[in-house]
Parts: sequence; C-alpha cells; structure tokens
Amino acid sequence: MGTVIAWLEHVGVTAVFLFVLVEQAGLPIPAYPLLIIAGAWSAQGGAPFASILGAAIAACLIADLGWYVAGHRIGSRVLRAMCKLSLEPDSCVSDTERMFTRFGTRVLSFAKFVPGLAAVATAMSGVTRASLPSFIFYDLIGATLWSGVGIALGVIFHDAVDSVFAELATLGRIGAFVVLALFVAFLGLKWWRRHQFFQELRMSRISVEELSALRAAGRSLIVIDARPSASRTRDGMIPGAVTFEALQQGEHGRQHQGEAVVYCACPNEATAARIAKQLIAMGFHPVRPLAGGIHAWRAAGLEIEKP
Repeated sequence: MGTVIAWLEHVGVTAVFLFVLVEQAGLPIPAYPLLIIAGAWSAQGGAPFASILGAAIAACLIADLGWYVAGHRIGSRVLRAMCKLSLEPDSCVSDTERMFTRFGTRVLSFAKFVPGLAAVATAMSGVTRASLPSFIFYDLIGATLWSGVGIALGVIFHDAVDSVFAELATLGRIGAFVVLALFVAFLGLKWWRRHQFFQELRMSRISVEELSALRAAGRSLIVIDARPSASRTRDGMIPGAVTFEALQQGEHGRQHQGEAVVYCACPNEATAARIAKQLIAMGFHPVRPLAGGIHAWRAAGLEIEKP
C-alpha cells in the first residue's frame, strides 16, 4: 500500500474529493475502495478522518446538487438520459419513482447504498420539485453515512488493507495487473448484466403510430399504464388507459383475455416489459410494450388526459 499512500500524501484529500465527485456524477468509477484506502491512510498517521470525510461529503453534495438542478430545469428527460447510460438498467425510472413516492426525499438518506439508485433519486428530487432544504438535509445524511462507513472500514481494518497491498507489492507488475484486471472485470460484469437485461426485453413492440391507428380503427385492445401514480399525475395518461394496479385488483373485467399494450416512462420500456410478462401469465395475448412509452406518445402530439 506504500505507493498508494505516497500518492495520497502527495495529492492529499483532493484525490478523494475528485474520485467521489466523478463517481457521483455518474461515471462508473468505483470510489469506495479509495475511501477505504484513505481510511487506512488516516489510521497510519495520514490526513485526519474529519478532513477525508469532509472532502467526500462535499463531492457528494456538489454532484447531487448538479443532478437536482438538472432534474428541476430539464424535467423527466434527464431521467431518461440517465437510464440509457446507466450500467444498472434495472434501476429504472418507474422503480425509483415508486420508492420516491413512498419515502419522498428521505430515500436520499440510503440511496447511495443501492446500486444505480443514487443519481436517479437526486435527479428525481428535482423533477418532482422537492423542497431544496429537505433535499440538502437528507442528501447530507446519506452522503455522511455512505462516506463515513467507507472511511471507517479503512480505519478499522487498516492492517488487513495493508496486508492486501503488501501481497500485491510482492507480485510487482503482476500485482498492478491484478488490480487493473479487477477493475476491468467490474466494468465488464456491469456491462454484461446490462446486455443480458436488454436481451430479455426483446419482444414485439408497438409504435405510437401503430397504436393510434389501431385505436382509430376501433380495434379491441386494452392499454395499460405501468407507471406509479405520481408519474401519471405529472405527465398525464393515454386516454382510456387503465392502471396495472387496478387490473390486478380486478376492477376491469378483461384481465384474463385479449390483446394488451403496456407502457411506462422508461427509455427502454424496462418496466413495461416486466409488466408484459406478468400480463402474459394473467392470460393476455399478445402483449406488446409501447416503444418510447408515454414520452413518445406525447412527442407525437397525441392526446393526453389527466387522471
């Protein structure tokens, strides 16, 4: 660990600040190992625990405020962009919005411990126009817990961390290769999970133009809204659509027969595809996700109704 410690001693807590800032901004750079190493460095006489913690918290708050402002100004488009770029595609907009509907800004106090949730939750705070003081309060709690746990692990297990780096040092260049290989494997695993996820979503989609034409022709089908209530209230619904929750509760008589089109707010119809599988099990056939979801419907200038 001597080389890393020497590097930290040279650049100081600035390295911690920059690594955490870049990760919280959305790039797939694992900053948590550096927090653990920084904690071990602190335990061995390096920078004080409070300084490292302060740098990490500041980086979190700056990045999160950036996402909050983006969500506040750009709206749900920033959420769609994040889902397209995310290496955690299953943390879809609808999933995050359901958690946000349940917990509000309190979700920020634990969001950083859930892969793929942190950035989406901070942007969602802006999209839903959450109170800025409330956002800062809970985000500060979350940033403090997330950063503090990582640094504390390094302090508590600094001997173990030192032993790991000592073993790597004995391997020389092979040790550096092992570290690089682990990092590449981390990114590769994330990418593979994303690839597999989207492979599962490859089912027959229907375009907004096709759906509009079928409805205009009087085709017998049911349109199902798979989004949470907050999203329906904010962005409206396709006229005549029913909610998946109402369908599950038996409020509509056709829940075990007929053709269905299901839509959500996710850029890759992730939630819609998952709901589609449940609808097939309930007896619907065929079931097709709406390509582009509610945003494609709105972009086409088609009618929207408020629930």
